[in-house]
Amino acid sequence: MCGITAYCGNGFALPFLMQGLSKLEYRGYDSAGITILENEGLKTIKCKGRLKNLEDKLQDYHLEGHVGIGHTRWATHGIPSNLNSHPHTNDDETISLVHNGIIENYRELKEELIKKGYQFQSETDSEVVVHLLDEYFEGNLFEATKKVLKRIDGSYALCIVSTLEPDKIIVAKKDSPLIIGKADGAYVAASDIPALLEYTKDVYFLNDYEMAILENEHIEFYNHDGNPITKELVTIPYDLEAAQKDGYDTFMLKEIYEQPHVIQETLRGRIIEDKIVLDELQDIDFKDYNKVYFVACGTAYHATLCGSQVLERTTKLPVNTMVASEFRYNDPLIDKHTLAIFVSQSGETADTLAALRLAKEKGATTIAIANVLGSTISRDADYVLYTCAGPEIAVASTKAYTTQLVLLILLAYYVAQVLEKNIDHELIDQLNTIPQYVENILNDHAIFENYAKMLENLHDAYFIGRSLDYASVLEGALKLKEVSYVHADAYVAGELKHGPIALIEEGSVVIAVATQPHIAAKTMSNIQETIARGANVILLTTHGEEVKNVENTYYLPDVSPTLQSILVAIPLQFIAYYTACIKGCDVDKPRNLAKSVTVE
Repeated sequence: MCGITAYCGNGFALPFLMQGLSKLEYRGYDSAGITILENEGLKTIKCKGRLKNLEDKLQDYHLEGHVGIGHTRWATHGIPSNLNSHPHTNDDETISLVHNGIIENYRELKEELIKKGYQFQSETDSEVVVHLLDEYFEGNLFEATKKVLKRIDGSYALCIVSTLEPDKIIVAKKDSPLIIGKADGAYVAASDIPALLEYTKDVYFLNDYEMAILENEHIEFYNHDGNPITKELVTIPYDLEAAQKDGYDTFMLKEIYEQPHVIQETLRGRIIEDKIVLDELQDIDFKDYNKVYFVACGTAYHATLCGSQVLERTTKLPVNTMVASEFRYNDPLIDKHTLAIFVSQSGETADTLAALRLAKEKGATTIAIANVLGSTISRDADYVLYTCAGPEIAVASTKAYTTQLVLLILLAYYVAQVLEKNIDHELIDQLNTIPQYVENILNDHAIFENYAKMLENLHDAYFIGRSLDYASVLEGALKLKEVSYVHADAYVAGELKHGPIALIEEGSVVIAVATQPHIAAKTMSNIQETIARGANVILLTTHGEEVKNVENTYYLPDVSPTLQSILVAIPLQFIAYYTACIKGCDVDKPRNLAKSVTVE
């Protein structure tokens, strides 16, 4: 979602703000702006559209202030416009702020402030915060901020500057990510780590309801009541180079090709002498649980659809899989005998975090699977397992998805191992070979580029699969929708005759996945039904499956059916990627989408 940058130090603020916002473009946005404390006043420049528009506008200014804040906005309240862009400033232009999140009670606060004479320039919920700060300011900006935070409901990451206290920035966080970096002669803040890495790898992670006062050589941390607290300085274990394209045309393509390496890194140290080793979970007695929930959103949810089936098959524990945005509202049956597993690439997904907190309130044991060190979900869960995908910049997830699949399969077999169930040791051996198999599939990229050409002039595509393959086609359809804007639906293949087959006509493209031997023959029959109605089929399957009348067939390596979910993801990612390229789409920054969904 929105991106935040902030700088308070001995150097010029503007260069940090702008490079940081450029690193956060992957989050999705529709406008951008900055405020610099300049010559004892606030200079705010903001505009609708891409960051390049702001850069062009800044050519008319010479800003050398040492304190400033920046923002890229993704519209929630009010259309994308110059006025709705951040930062927002009070009437006499003494206080300015940027805000990520949603102020849920902004309407009543706005009505209250209007009655007191405050004038609003935007349609945003964020503007109420700056006017509340003005209302409560009595000579101390920090004290005013504490009072404001007690009035607002919802989520926020806030960075506040003022001419009244020109050498500091006040920051606060609840349910929206905010990270503080200790740089040379400065303290900096941002929504995500890539925005900081050019300046520092040493960071502090704010927890919910915490605040900080940033100065050029000094920082203070406080809890929600305003009492001082101490925070640990953490060194981030990767550098800026990892967040660059490294010669690839797009981040998405780079991240597709990184999958052999990141899968290997996720497996590293996890399999020793035919045993799964997850030391992070060694204190859990899995015999205590009679039910398991998997909860996630989007791509991560598709990963859990696979992981949950594997866990249920190997352990015989009852497993439920639920979209995080529905979890809280379905009154889930949770108690101390429930194990709840939450998956999020960013570790900041608002719906997933809310679901995790509900599960904890009801007494469940919680495990987070995340990719970002120190993310909120990893701090809030009882236990955490990290994928080792590294920074994922493209909005459409690729390497994070396959590493989630790897870790979820490892988790399922680890639980089965602890419960002394019979497990497939051949599969465990094969896991170590998966990176090489992925490498081999990557070498076939030209095949998938040709498949994508079949979609060049189409507005619709249909994906079918059964069992674990259904999770795969859901993800394949999502990828195609996200980056190419082709309307793509995924169906359980056996459900075609119950309605969806009415959509199939001459020239329709059907992408079928049939990697599960116990059900593949049924899927093949469903494929023939679509061919009989004029469909052109792309089939991803394994050797030995009988295929008739399908010219475009790709055979995946001969590994355990459980592991095929990892391998088949690669062709599906390539098909989506090349289709988007053929159609001239902005692959890394699809319209209307954001990388980290930090609002509900």
